[in-house]
Amino acid sequence: MSYAVSASQNQRPGSDAEEVVRSESEITDLLAALDDPDCRSVLEVTGDEPLSAKDIVDRCDIPSSTAYRKIERLVDLGLLEEGIRIRSSGKHASEYRRCIDGVELSIGDDGTELRVVGCDQ
Repeated sequence: MSYAVSASQNQRPGSDAEEVVRSESEITDLLAALDDPDCRSVLEVTGDEPLSAKDIVDRCDIPSSTAYRKIERLVDLGLLEEGIRIRSSGKHASEYRRCIDGVELSIGDDGTELRVVGCDQ
């Protein structure tokens, strides 16, 4: 018997990559990040357009030190992608965009499996 819990957000056009995670520690890390209100807030605001860390701080109304920790965690987990914002002044800045459109957690006879949908890896 297999039970599935799924949560998804609107999928971006052309974003149909899927990653399957089976490692218990990776599943735990991903679920912990998705359970964190600040991480969820960062993921919500970075879904439509790439944002700088300062933009994320302003939109999420969280301290910059917290934002940088959450951003780093989400990038490390593959839930945010980092790009470079080119400026005419020559002072380029990192920008971040959510690269996940949904997750599905399945628990069955073969163990636990987490599918991450929308990550272009």
